[in-house]
Amino acid sequence: MLVLRICGKGCILVRRTTMALVRQGIAATRGVRFLVTWDVDSHDRTTADRVYVFVWGKKVRRGAKVYEYAGFVRQDGVRYIGQSTLFVRPNLLSKLVNFLEHTGIDHAIDRVAFL
Repeated sequence: MLVLRICGKGCILVRRTTMALVRQGIAATRGVRFLVTWDVDSHDRTTADRVYVFVWGKKVRRGAKVYEYAGFVRQDGVRYIGQSTLFVRPNLLSKLVNFLEHTGIDHAIDRVAFL
């Protein structure tokens, strides 16, 4: 499902819903993987924002140029499960864990299978 939003001067922004990402992930990420969940204090805005950008990415506009940084969930082999929970292939686990540890975020990892 796509959500369309009309912005100023007649432009249209297209945004995928979270459920669209979930459905896409179901089809693309079957098998034995790792379930990673973490907890961030919502009052710690700096850390919460850092996690948001890492997971979902961001767009930066510099004059007429737009730079898009894809988030971790956009990588092949990552499935968004729910708030603060991702299902990742073994080859991507270290990237996520390194980020969480470097940022000082408490997390848990469990090996699971989606068949």
